[in-house]
Amino acid sequence: MATATPPRTPPGATPASPPAASAGIRRHVVWSAGITALGGLLFGYDTGVISGALLFIGKDFHGVSSTQKELLTSILLLGAVAGALLAGRIADRVGRRPTVLGTAAVFVAGVLLAAFSPGYVVLLAARVVIGLAVGSASMVVPLYIGEVAPPRIRGALVSFNQLAITLGILVSYLVDYGLSASGNWRLMFGLATIPAIAMFVGMLFQRESPHWLIGQGREDEARTILERSRDHGAIDAEIGQVRELSRHTSTARDLLNPKIRPALTVGIALAVFQQITGINTIIYYAPTLLSAAGFGHSAALLANVGNGAVNVGMTIVAIRLLDRTGRRPLLLSGTCGMAVGMMMLALTFLIGGSHLHGAGAYVAIAGLLVYTGSFAVGLGPVFWLLISEIYPVAIRGRAMSVAAIANWGANFAVTVSFLTLLAAMGDAGTFFLFAALTIAALGYFYRKVPETKNRTLPDIERDLGLPATAKNVSGRPAGEKPGSAVPHRGNPTTTIHEGDEGNADQ
Repeated sequence: MATATPPRTPPGATPASPPAASAGIRRHVVWSAGITALGGLLFGYDTGVISGALLFIGKDFHGVSSTQKELLTSILLLGAVAGALLAGRIADRVGRRPTVLGTAAVFVAGVLLAAFSPGYVVLLAARVVIGLAVGSASMVVPLYIGEVAPPRIRGALVSFNQLAITLGILVSYLVDYGLSASGNWRLMFGLATIPAIAMFVGMLFQRESPHWLIGQGREDEARTILERSRDHGAIDAEIGQVRELSRHTSTARDLLNPKIRPALTVGIALAVFQQITGINTIIYYAPTLLSAAGFGHSAALLANVGNGAVNVGMTIVAIRLLDRTGRRPLLLSGTCGMAVGMMMLALTFLIGGSHLHGAGAYVAIAGLLVYTGSFAVGLGPVFWLLISEIYPVAIRGRAMSVAAIANWGANFAVTVSFLTLLAAMGDAGTFFLFAALTIAALGYFYRKVPETKNRTLPDIERDLGLPATAKNVSGRPAGEKPGSAVPHRGNPTTTIHEGDEGNADQ
């Protein structure tokens, strides 16, 4: 039995708002997204706070070398890889909500261990624990929000997570600057317990993802939840579609299926390009770079606050535009801006040398702001949104985990080598390298990344070169039982199912 496909929204048209939503966005859905997105705030805070803490850790742990600072910064990312991998399996097995609760608990444990670390080795271990929580949050937060949110505001609500990440980074910069006089790096870490506890308590009052419930055969519970956030006339169609897409029990082998490979490749490529274009070298090392270029500690941290503010402001712009202009325009224009910003930085250091002063210092900061703002409006939010949209519901948790693991792995590779790369290639050479990688990313995005704004299941399949008939992830037509003969349809292609409310409500 083929899955019924809802009417396609004409190109350029905006789907009609559900009657129940005519008075505005349902407050409980926004509240749920906001509570979950505290995981994103913790993600941003715990990755950003190290930029200031690095300047002061040496006063308690004497003799900390540049290599040890690289390890202290990057070890979180190894924990994040493991956290993303474990969270995907846990989220598919026990549910999205319990996974978010567990993530909050691990945040609290890791942050307290960091704040009270008696020595460098314990602080390293604490950073690994925090990394487990960061990796889990990076995967499960957009997954949960994407499955709870109505389609017409899905892009904005999933991007709450990216906004929360940028807010977390900005807050960490403000805390770093505020505590720079005292150099209290322990308090810099410890303040993260506040949003972690708030996230845990808030999630106690949230409901499970309706899509996960449907996949578990608990359709009555799912219907009750959907009735609070969907047009009643579209609920049956959504439940039926998710039921069909969930019939195939996913395993790790499904991710290797040639029919899913193109979507998996797109997700991994987005993940890797997001990191190797240099964003986290800016987040982690901007104060170190600015201090080395002649700025004092306080001035470097203050400039970093300005960078964080631009990050937040442009993320807000992206949230307003994602469901209006679409994902591709923001991704492509933002990546162009990133390349321009990196070229500005590279040329400034090439002309002015390693120690900047006068106009050169201001041009460097301008390049930093152009780069960060462009990332925040494009590749930053679009990556996390797309990987919550392009995978079949039956393997969405695992597939998003793979993308998140690739993201954190690339992040680790760049972060652990950045200071060494600076020493080997110099400031200008390093930034020219990042600019070249950004241009390569732009070419890939232009050729391979589809638009998902207001797209139905057949639309996305067509964009990715798929046959018109919907199939499940095993390659069988939807509803066909295992063992049934499948007619040969030519070259293997990937089947991409949004598997979400976007198909039912549009």
